[in-house]
Amino acid sequence: MNEFEVYQEWLEHQGIDEQTKTELLSITDSPKDIEDRFFKYLEFGTGGMRGVLGAGTNRINRYTVRRATQGLADYIAKVGADAKNKGVVIAYDSRHLSAFLAEETACTLVANGIRVYLFDHLRPTPELSFAVRYLKAQAGIVITASHNPPEYNGYKVYWEDGGQIASDIAAQVIAEVNKLSTFEGIHYISREDAEKSGFLQIIGNELDQAYMERLEKVSLNSDVVRDMSTSFSIVYTPLHGAGRMLVPETLKKIGFTQVHIVQEQDVPDPNFSTVKSPNPEEKEAFQMALSLAQEKKADIVVATDPDCDRVGVAARDKTGEYVFLTGNQTGALLVEYLLSVKAQNGTLSSGDTVFTTIVTSELGSAVARKYGIDTILTLTGFKYIAEQIRLFEEQGGRQFVFGYEESYGYLADSFVRDKDAVMSTMLICEMGTFYKKQGKSMIDVLNDLYAEHGFYQEGLESRTLKGIDGLERIQAIMNDWRTNSPVTIAGSSIVESRDYAKQIALDTKSGIETTLSLPKENVLQYWLEDGSWFCLRPSGTEPKLKIYFSIKGQSQAESIQRMDQIKAQVLRRVDEISLG
Repeated sequence: MNEFEVYQEWLEHQGIDEQTKTELLSITDSPKDIEDRFFKYLEFGTGGMRGVLGAGTNRINRYTVRRATQGLADYIAKVGADAKNKGVVIAYDSRHLSAFLAEETACTLVANGIRVYLFDHLRPTPELSFAVRYLKAQAGIVITASHNPPEYNGYKVYWEDGGQIASDIAAQVIAEVNKLSTFEGIHYISREDAEKSGFLQIIGNELDQAYMERLEKVSLNSDVVRDMSTSFSIVYTPLHGAGRMLVPETLKKIGFTQVHIVQEQDVPDPNFSTVKSPNPEEKEAFQMALSLAQEKKADIVVATDPDCDRVGVAARDKTGEYVFLTGNQTGALLVEYLLSVKAQNGTLSSGDTVFTTIVTSELGSAVARKYGIDTILTLTGFKYIAEQIRLFEEQGGRQFVFGYEESYGYLADSFVRDKDAVMSTMLICEMGTFYKKQGKSMIDVLNDLYAEHGFYQEGLESRTLKGIDGLERIQAIMNDWRTNSPVTIAGSSIVESRDYAKQIALDTKSGIETTLSLPKENVLQYWLEDGSWFCLRPSGTEPKLKIYFSIKGQSQAESIQRMDQIKAQVLRRVDEISLG
């Protein structure tokens, strides 16, 4: 069936609820809207299934969530009866319909004879990862769209190791989902019947306490925190999200006493009404927090996104100004802090390993090398780092010590298998006290790292291209770069190009091709003779093309200048193609 026939099927189906039917009737005279809503089913990307809330196969709603859940249930049934009994943990954030969709998910699973552990209120995504492992469940699901705009929601699936489902399992789950239509073969019971069945268990504070007790063990300098507790001031905002549940209490548990919370943003609000975007990567999200920080003369300002897996930081320098740190900078600072303290304590092992991604700055890797620690690169998406942690455990000989992405996600202990903003906030604040006791700010330490390892400058540009036309334009851009690879950019020769879809790296001078060991993904990366690189990558969860840049210079001014030159040329070509 084409999209208009599918639309008619939804409109006429007896199982459609009245609210959805009213929404469908409102677009009867909007063929473009019908096409966008029904031309495909939402797909799983690096972060799961994510989309705009609304009626349609290409939207997040109770029917697409039930369909995805039924496919997962069918896969779990194939794993075996024990997998069904081990069950699935479900968490959700503060977004529109998150609690409702979590319940829809639970009722679908229970209807399939699968045990369910459902959190009693919103919770951070990393706690879901912890809970899967703690309860020895078969899988986990979190209803969230991370830091996307308010009209979005999403559905992420985790496996028994606590990490997001790996590519091989995802492919099998998707195969089961694709066997299903929207309405046929979907099992569902009411919340009341689910509770009567005995298969639905509500969880809450007991999991919180277990998680926070484990977090306390990650702290490396609790004595320093307590020594500095009255002189180190923190401003924190959960940006209306799940971080409010655990971040303040975790900071308190390890000894922080001067924690000031932005009260206006300490309430769950699916509209995120005090910010343009609930994204801690953006300075605008810090506006209210900075006002409070200036009032309190805070040493550090921290913001977490709605599902509390990402964290952004602004640190006060010696002049009293607040300097925003990029994800790459915070990651490199944490590498320095963690490895230096472990080396001093004698707990650093030669088998310890740092993980980053192919679009992450090399500064953290340079810091790790100083301590004799290897860095392994993965594809973008923390599920790939989680997959490597699992392989380390199975193979032995090496240990995960830290992992991070440029997109403000960090993890410092493997009892969680996803980026963890509760853990990261704790460590970032602890790091701040550690350096303040030495008379340094985090900005001082960052500048020391630049002086030692080179001046790195990173950038990210996105082009949002929605709908069928948008998908085609993104594909046209990737095809153009893939078939007409540039020779020079901004006066620098391209010495190596990497095509992760073809798993090939080409040395442009020798013409020699080598095989890339990472899984296939539609990503192109170009390395320049001066050590800079840029990368084109379609988002796995949004209708965006992302273009990453990394520059290394002999000075900050040189790095900024080269960034401007390279970015201008790359974006000009991208925009020429996208505009046709």
